[in-house]
Amino acid sequence: MNYYIADTHFGHANVIRYCNRPFASYEEMDSFLIEAWNGRVKSDDDVYIVGDLFHHSQNVEEILSSLKGIKHLIIGNHDRAWMKDVDISSYFQSVDYMLEIWDPGIRYGSYQGYVTLCHYPMLSFNHGDIGWMIHGHIHNHTDHRIDHYNLIAKRENILNAGVDINSYMPSTLPELLANNKAFKMRYSEGQL
Repeated sequence: MNYYIADTHFGHANVIRYCNRPFASYEEMDSFLIEAWNGRVKSDDDVYIVGDLFHHSQNVEEILSSLKGIKHLIIGNHDRAWMKDVDISSYFQSVDYMLEIWDPGIRYGSYQGYVTLCHYPMLSFNHGDIGWMIHGHIHNHTDHRIDHYNLIAKRENILNAGVDINSYMPSTLPELLANNKAFKMRYSEGQL
């Protein structure tokens, strides 16, 4: 099974306020994220982490050791700092800035299992007419910080894997589609 997740920001106290996360502290957030991850993912599942796994965390290797699954890291803007201090090959099957994979998890209209993974949302990508673009970076923001969100919202095949819109856990491709569809609907109705 393939799972996708982005922007966990383990160890980052300020992300709680920045994204209005329902946690009193980063310790509570980290504990919840680990439990939610391990409650879904089995040891032979592939987990594509679409950037910003840690930010200011003091226990990177402890957390990495506790997370189940075969981990693939797509590097985000906050990842380079913690990566310098860790033997990456001990924890990740692959590490890339962008990755293209096949996921047979869903066929939706003309969209097939082609998946492009990049931390930053892209409006143009390989197989853009029949594939998926899975990203992170924007969290749950649709305002002036993400001035192109109106373009993203119109594209049902551009999917945000960020925990802030995916129940704080790794999600399958069908779950990403459903969660993003609901989030984009709230945006188009002016509820965000």
